[in-house]
Amino acid sequence: MKKRNIVIRYFVLVMLMVAFVACDSTSKQEGAGEFVDDSVITTKVKALLAEDDFLKSFEISVETYKGTVQLSGFVDSQKAVDKAGEIARGVKGVKSVKNNLNVKK
Repeated sequence: MKKRNIVIRYFVLVMLMVAFVACDSTSKQEGAGEFVDDSVITTKVKALLAEDDFLKSFEISVETYKGTVQLSGFVDSQKAVDKAGEIARGVKGVKSVKNNLNVKK
């Protein structure tokens, strides 16, 4: 009878550990809080680019993933590329900027 109780306790303990491990988030998936933060960063960067008199005429695409902002699109000069990168870096929460803007020739 004692062996049976010990086996049952170990079984329950193992099942609890399996349940906790299964519920743990993975590094490959983005949590709800991270998604909201990325959306806020994207919105702020887009707003600042639209407010800038020099950049507002360009169609610059902004995407954010885990604090990394990616800028893409076409602009008329290297000055516009640099300025867009500066604006994006200045937003709170931005960890890095991938500036993939291309200068039209």
